[in-house]
Amino acid sequence: MNVGFIGLGIMGRPMAGHLIDAGHTLFVHNRSKPAQELLDKGAVEASSPGEVAHKADIIITMVPDTPDVEKVLFGPGGVAEGISAGKVVVDMSSISPVATKDFAARIAEKGGDYLDAPVSGGEVGAKAASLTIMVGGADATFEAVKPLFEKMGKNITLVGGVGAGQTAKVANQIIVALTIEAVAEGLLFASKAGADPAKVRQALMGGLATSRILEVHGERMIKRTFDPGFRIELHQKDLNLALQSARAIGVSLPNTANAQELFNACVAHGGAKWDHSALVKALELLAGHDVA
Repeated sequence: MNVGFIGLGIMGRPMAGHLIDAGHTLFVHNRSKPAQELLDKGAVEASSPGEVAHKADIIITMVPDTPDVEKVLFGPGGVAEGISAGKVVVDMSSISPVATKDFAARIAEKGGDYLDAPVSGGEVGAKAASLTIMVGGADATFEAVKPLFEKMGKNITLVGGVGAGQTAKVANQIIVALTIEAVAEGLLFASKAGADPAKVRQALMGGLATSRILEVHGERMIKRTFDPGFRIELHQKDLNLALQSARAIGVSLPNTANAQELFNACVAHGGAKWDHSALVKALELLAGHDVA
């Protein structure tokens, strides 16, 4: 396929690399110069998102937030300028479900199809092509793009219509944040009580408390490896989406709000770009004790 890829950051760069490795022709655009490794593999640099859309049949966006997606799609030189019948926009960013439906409608007015396909799995999953991909859109469009998804991820689910993928991602980010907070509390309690947190974690890995977050993020808390990963500022953005959407539909998410406040405390101490496992640092400040 002729594929466009816009947004070549921590996640987008390896995802785009997998598509090139699979033999697809890739047209790429990034705010800064695309990674040389992608150009060396044969990626073709485009001067604007609109040029990507002119040249590609399927255009993937992977940028940080809702305003970034809107700018890439509808700003000057945006993707919409190159959209025509039969082309597909696939937004793999994590953004507002409400805005997603609006973006899809605006792309449809130009004859294009739209999928929202946010991912979970972080940098590790992007590099290993093992991402979970949550998709919203029409069945036929999903089936057309699925071969590309299969080069980037393992657990690929069509959740429902446009916006459903983003809704699933918000739910994912709620669960991830609350589980990180639970792991942080457990390890902090064990450490301050005088137990070896590494051995406590090892013991818990064999019981009902085990999780991927206890495995990966618990180890980061103990070893103090807080380089992203997934930045706190991005998880804050996702929890803002959760809390805004919850207000709109009349749902109370008290523990999500608490996790957001702990992230806010980390940011206040210079931690916006820490990995989200560093949420433990906010709890450590309250306890006057470090897990490690």
